Amino acid sequence: MSHEDGDHAMEAYRYPDGSITYPGHPIGPGGEEAVDTVDLSEYTAEIVTWTTSTATPPGVREPNSLAIVEFDVDGEPVRAIGQLTEADAKDSDVEIGDEVRPVYCEELRDPEAGIREPESQEWDGFRFDPV
Repeated sequence: MSHEDGDHAMEAYRYPDGSITYPGHPIGPGGEEAVDTVDLSEYTAEIVTWTTSTATPPGVREPNSLAIVEFDVDGEPVRAIGQLTEADAKDSDVEIGDEVRPVYCEELRDPEAGIREPESQEWDGFRFDPV
């Protein structure tokens, strides 16, 4: 998922019919293979809805605010779910309709807190930061 220059891509797939999915899938909504990728980290998105979980899985920050966001990529809507940079959105000014940008995070959860071998999993990803 990382570029040669050390940046990290939030990679979505584009299909022949113009649709874009995140995460990418081998076969798109129209039944065809992807023809291109799009780095969503180069775009901003709008919060569609959000919630804060106070009973989180082992190793996940508590509280943990999550949002469903929608990117507009050349007129094509692309939705994603992920953590907000604000651990507790209730204590911030986060609202539906706010603009956010993806921010790379090396550890979305503590690798030592789960039951799986830490080396067997990827722990990095993106959080959404209010613009």
